[in-house]
Amino acid sequence: MAAELVHLDTVGDVATLTLDAPGHRNSLSRQLLEELAAQLQRAVAEPRARVLVLTHTGPVFCAGADLDEQLEPPGAGTSPGVGGLVPVLQALWACPKPTLARVAGPARGGGLGLIGACDLAVAAQTATFAFSEVRLGVAPAVVSVVTLPKLGPAAAAELYLTATPISADRAAALGLITRSVPAADLDRTVREYLDALQAAAPGALAATKQILRTVPTLPVLEALTAMAALSADLFQGAEAREGMAAFRERRPPAWVPPPPLPTTEELPP
Repeated sequence: MAAELVHLDTVGDVATLTLDAPGHRNSLSRQLLEELAAQLQRAVAEPRARVLVLTHTGPVFCAGADLDEQLEPPGAGTSPGVGGLVPVLQALWACPKPTLARVAGPARGGGLGLIGACDLAVAAQTATFAFSEVRLGVAPAVVSVVTLPKLGPAAAAELYLTATPISADRAAALGLITRSVPAADLDRTVREYLDALQAAAPGALAATKQILRTVPTLPVLEALTAMAALSADLFQGAEAREGMAAFRERRPPAWVPPPPLPTTEELPP
C-alpha cells in the first residue's frame, strides 16, 4: 500500500493539512491530489475545525505538476493535464472556513494555485515563486483562475509570460501572498494569524468570505442591495447578539477559545 502523501491533523480549532512527498518535492501527482481533495473534504466537515492550514514537509512547498506522470502515454493510468487540481482549488475557494497557506520553501506552477486559492498565505523570505508553465510548453490555465484576481492583469502578464522566479517579498508586494517574513518568524506569524481568526465568530468569517468572493462580481447597485440584506441578517443573528453582549460586558465572546493552561516551566515557584 502506498504511503499517505497528505496528512490531516486537527488540534483544538485548527485543522492542518500537510503535503508529505518531499522526495518528489511535493509535486501534484494523481495520488497527492486525490488525497488532498479527500482530506479537505474531511477538514471542512470536521465540526471542531474552525481554521484550515495548508503546509508541507521538506524544503519545497510544491513543485507543481508531476512531470513523470504527465509524460506517461494516454491510458497508462493518469489523466492528461492537471484536471485533478480543479476539485482541490474548488474546495479551497469555496471552503466556508478561513484557509491559510504556510510556505517554507519554493512554489512553482500548480503549487501557486494552492496558495492562490487560500485566503491567507505566509511565506518565509527564502521562498521563491514562479509560474513555470510556459517554459514547459503549457500555460498557467487552471491556476490563473485563483491567482489572476490577486495579481491583477499587469503583474500576471509579467509573471505568466516570463516564468521568472520572484522573491517572497515581491510576491507579497504584488498580492500573491499575504506576508513575507524571516524564516525564523514563520511559525510565530502563522500563530498570530490563527489567534486572530479564532477570535472571530465562525459564521461572521464565513459571511466575510462570501463577501470577498461575491462583491467583486456584482455591479455596484446590486452589490449594495445584496450586502445591505446580508448585513441586516447578520445583525439579527445569534453571533451578533453574543458579540455585542460580550463587548458591553467586557468579556470574551463564547467562540473565543480559552487561554492554554500554563506549562510546568511557566508556573510560579
